Amino acid sequence: MVMKRLFHVRIVSSRAARPVPPGFRRRMKVMGKITFSAAWYRPQQAALVLGAMALTLSLNACGVISETENSNRSSAASAPVTETPAPTRTPAPNPTPGKGPACPELRCTSITVTGDMLVHTQLWQQARADAAAAGLPGYTFVPLLEGQRRYIRNSDLAICHQETPVASPEGPFSAYPSFNVPPQIITASKDVGYQACTTASNHTIDRGTEGLLRTLDALDAAGLKHTGSYRTEAESKEILMLQTDAAKVAVIIGTYGHNGQIPEYPWLVDELDPAAMIAKATQAKALGADIVLGVMHAGDEYASEANAQQQEVAHALVDSGQFTMIYGHHTHSVLPIENYKGTWIVYGLGNGVTELSPWYVANNEGLLVRAQFSQNAAGTWAASDLAWAPSVIVRDPYRWCSVASDAPQGVCATPAADAETYQRTKAVVESMGAATAGAHELLITKEK
Repeated sequence: MVMKRLFHVRIVSSRAARPVPPGFRRRMKVMGKITFSAAWYRPQQAALVLGAMALTLSLNACGVISETENSNRSSAASAPVTETPAPTRTPAPNPTPGKGPACPELRCTSITVTGDMLVHTQLWQQARADAAAAGLPGYTFVPLLEGQRRYIRNSDLAICHQETPVASPEGPFSAYPSFNVPPQIITASKDVGYQACTTASNHTIDRGTEGLLRTLDALDAAGLKHTGSYRTEAESKEILMLQTDAAKVAVIIGTYGHNGQIPEYPWLVDELDPAAMIAKATQAKALGADIVLGVMHAGDEYASEANAQQQEVAHALVDSGQFTMIYGHHTHSVLPIENYKGTWIVYGLGNGVTELSPWYVANNEGLLVRAQFSQNAAGTWAASDLAWAPSVIVRDPYRWCSVASDAPQGVCATPAADAETYQRTKAVVESMGAATAGAHELLITKEK
């Protein structure tokens, strides 16, 4: 019997490599790979196999199989083949709506910021009583801060301000004018959900370099990121970068002064120097920061307006084009929110926690602010929502309490006192046109 050779056709996925058969002769690109392999056959089989090849070419003509043909080829077995690469598709970014309000774009992230953690004698006495009531040793500030947890849980990132140095867990402790407070305020901050704290303030070096280092050690031990004061000059040049699911966030802070004290080294604490802050922000952008927060520790204590220094520095930072939002603390009072050239400036968050003052009502009040940032189709990040919740410190027992109109913790002081705090805070917050620009009250009970 006369034996002849014919090529069988086999379609192989282009996504998976296949071993070359022993009788391999040639390969063509046809929606993957067509491998022609030699095999012996009887003449009676020729018509069947040639029919299969004709079907393959028919599919090609219908667009099911993509192939560039040489019109001058003499036969399918001898024609050269030019492969056409498949077009490269840029994968669409994964939707990352973040926590908080509905995301208006594909990717969003929300950040909550609060004011000074200013621990006085009455607060650590309360912390000791709370620890004893819970059967715990030492001090716990978690009950004091507990009201903030619900707000923090509905944001992707929360940043506190550790105003003062901390002592060892057993003390000795001291309050104003030279603070040295229980480090348990730091562990409590971590417990309720904060991920990072700023540390540059007029009280940072109340206990010298030793107190500063002790505070940084306590923050590290608690797992809280930090910026504003440093152990080494090299560390002072680093930029705090915080990663959320959707964005990389840089935090850059400066303080107006040190209550007449002089740091042992000029790099120990970040100063309120617009040029230096802008340089850091520029570097942060070069390192991949999507959002850059500028933080000012400045202002006139117990005021209800931003002073000239605050406005000049904040506007300079915004004018640089390197910052996504500016916020501040220090005055122990709530200050206005301004939208300057499309960028939010929160001039003063008041106190995160503090003792009750019989002389300054503003001292007892604070502001929690949550900003949502979204990334548009061009890849630019900007604030898409700014919401605020007013708060007050109450006593017997000492607690942080929200006086927002949805009353998430119920009555804080008395219904009348809560209403007065709310109206006073709202009037100050909106005194520079914040409401017209879109800032609004944060009603946490309306969110999931």
